[in-house]
Amino acid sequence: MYINTDDDVQLWVESYGEGTPILFIHEFGGNVDSWTPQIQAFSRRYRCITYAARGYPPSAIPEQVEAYSQRRAVLDALAVLDGLGIERAHVVGLSMGGFAALHFGLVAPERALSLTIAGAGYGCGAENEAYFRQVSLQVAENFATQGAKKFSEVYALGASRVQFQTKDPLGWQRFADRLAEHDSQGAAMTMRGVQARRPAFYQLEAEIQQMHVPTLVMVGDEDDHCLQPGLYLKKHLPAAGLAILPKTGHTLNLEEPEWFNRLLAEFLAQVEQGKWRVRDPRANPTQIMRTE
Repeated sequence: MYINTDDDVQLWVESYGEGTPILFIHEFGGNVDSWTPQIQAFSRRYRCITYAARGYPPSAIPEQVEAYSQRRAVLDALAVLDGLGIERAHVVGLSMGGFAALHFGLVAPERALSLTIAGAGYGCGAENEAYFRQVSLQVAENFATQGAKKFSEVYALGASRVQFQTKDPLGWQRFADRLAEHDSQGAAMTMRGVQARRPAFYQLEAEIQQMHVPTLVMVGDEDDHCLQPGLYLKKHLPAAGLAILPKTGHTLNLEEPEWFNRLLAEFLAQVEQGKWRVRDPRANPTQIMRTE
């Protein structure tokens, strides 16, 4: 089904199962089908919702870069919930979707039952922030001029994607095939409007420290540009837990679906039982051993 946003962009939305809602938000390299292993598992007892972000068919593809931004990504997620008549949901995002999940909690914490922020952090280190923005603009140009079919052959073999290819060649090939079907201009606009302009985590430190939504941060240990940002979120989000998956790259939910699903299921269960709380104040991070 389609829902309309407040700026009159149509988003394609899919919903499976019944129960407490989970909203899944896909990564830049994914699409509406990227969460299949999670929907197959969680729709047995939850209402699982996924949607194609603007710029990703079958959703609309605005032609102006001003129609794409980090805040707009949050407003689109809220529009999906509003269009389905859902007041609150667990929000799960990977990479670009992980940024959207974090910002969802900052913009509309009252609408989030919990947040799962997986594989998020590219461009968040001050030492490589400028490099990331430069690379993002180059990637946008490559999608626009070479086309997704051709450039996807390069993008799908990034340093944090090859782990997926090594472990699961068929799963990786399906990911690469979906990437090749991206709309070239939609991908370019998304990279220019969202990735290249979004704020780094440290620029949001005051807001992050005040956000108390239960949060699970997940990152692969070979997703190098997300490791430190993951630790940063663990340090500054009051109700965050951090899971690091060994020998794992960026595409966490597809590369290691069983681990991902097990961690997510345990997290949701603890949240729903009121057991996932802010950090115990006695767990003072400056203390090594107690002496008195």
